[in-house]
Amino acid sequence: MLTILGFAMIATFLVLIMTKKMSPIAALVLIPALFCVAVGQGAQLGDYVIEGVGNLAPTAAMLMFAIVYFGVMIDVGLFDPIVRGILKFCQADPMRIVVGTAVLAAIVSLDGDGSTTFMITVSAMYPLYKRLKMSLVVMTGVAATANGVMNTLPWGGPTARAATALKLDASEIFVPMIPALAMGLLAVFVLAYVLGIRERKRLGMLTLDEALAREPRPEAETVSAGTGGTGGKDRLRKGAAASVSASGTGTGSGTSAPAGGTENADEDDDAFQGLDPNRPTLRPKLYWFNAGLTAALLTAMIMELLPIPVLFLLGAALALTVNFPHMPDQRARIAAHADNVLNVSGMVFAAAVFTGVLTGTGMVEHMADWVVGTVPDAMGPHMAIVTGLLSLPLTYFMSNDGFYFGVLPVLAEAGAAHGVSPVEIARASLAGQALHMSSPLVPAVYVLVGMAKVEFGDHTRFTVKWAVLTSLVVLAAGILFGIM
Repeated sequence: MLTILGFAMIATFLVLIMTKKMSPIAALVLIPALFCVAVGQGAQLGDYVIEGVGNLAPTAAMLMFAIVYFGVMIDVGLFDPIVRGILKFCQADPMRIVVGTAVLAAIVSLDGDGSTTFMITVSAMYPLYKRLKMSLVVMTGVAATANGVMNTLPWGGPTARAATALKLDASEIFVPMIPALAMGLLAVFVLAYVLGIRERKRLGMLTLDEALAREPRPEAETVSAGTGGTGGKDRLRKGAAASVSASGTGTGSGTSAPAGGTENADEDDDAFQGLDPNRPTLRPKLYWFNAGLTAALLTAMIMELLPIPVLFLLGAALALTVNFPHMPDQRARIAAHADNVLNVSGMVFAAAVFTGVLTGTGMVEHMADWVVGTVPDAMGPHMAIVTGLLSLPLTYFMSNDGFYFGVLPVLAEAGAAHGVSPVEIARASLAGQALHMSSPLVPAVYVLVGMAKVEFGDHTRFTVKWAVLTSLVVLAAGILFGIM
């Protein structure tokens, strides 16, 4: 019964947010509360929620202070050279912009932290998408999928978890997987190219001067992202706008670009703020201090000198104090980023209700046992492939901790009974990470959609199919190269 209710709870949640019947925050709180009562454990709801909140509190703190830190870095102009460099490369070409998004997300992902990756990527690319009226879900989808592939780095989390759960060396798992992961990253770049070509067909090509000179008009039209069409040039005239979706998202007050590509009609005043050379928050004399502070922060994070929440707390305090020594200026900067902080941290704590109920009621355990039990004995010798396939839905519907510490040992034991080594099982378990990064249980994805002002349901509808395809490419490459 718990198995059925667990799957029903997840399905209900996904249907409600993807059809926009409920906001993600409301769904993350109310749906698990309802199912907790349905399984007869309503009296323990408070304990489950408190335990879930306790587990995710450090993550929420990290996100809060990371948003403030990188918000300040954006304000003072740290990333302006990146934006200008990408502008120079992209030349207002949608195809180059989408490919640039994938490359930038992959490079920044080397720090091993998804939230940092999304903050920097969105900060650099959002003004371009906004000005050219490109589909914002293309940006979030490409960035999330690229980061998912790169998340398999030994310091990224999944590889370390797999090594710990199966008592293996992380390098023994990761190094042989490099060719397969490289194929996955190549698949992301190909995907970005294809999506960029579609955006180019929809929008046409502009020079940078033409892009900057575009002016909004009152009327709006709805366009379809990912489709061709002959009306691209007409839509570019005088900054033709597309319809706005301003329903509540829990990720900010901004608009969304759904999977179908409904674009924002408004030219927000801050649409190109990242390139405004005259904004009063710029601190050009402190550029190298801020660059050095950011490099030191990321280095300390990779070396694990201190817990990440502590590092970002110290970094945010130092960045505010040095760049804005006057208290009114500090309060103004904090207030400027309060919307993102509140919505993202609120989403994380709401997710704590979902994970707390899912784990506390025993639903996760029963679901995992059922999935493992459905594997036919004849598939025993192919348990590595089975593990790779199961990693897609299981790492999407549960946390990495739940999968790697709860399910993976069971799969490894089943594989060992048929002569499949634990290291092959561990490598195969990494295949689903491209999809995992868009899971509603991953706090970083709320940073992505929140800063990009995209509905989470729209991001999910658009991204899941491409993330699944990328994960299957990694799995197929691993089989082809004899890695698993």
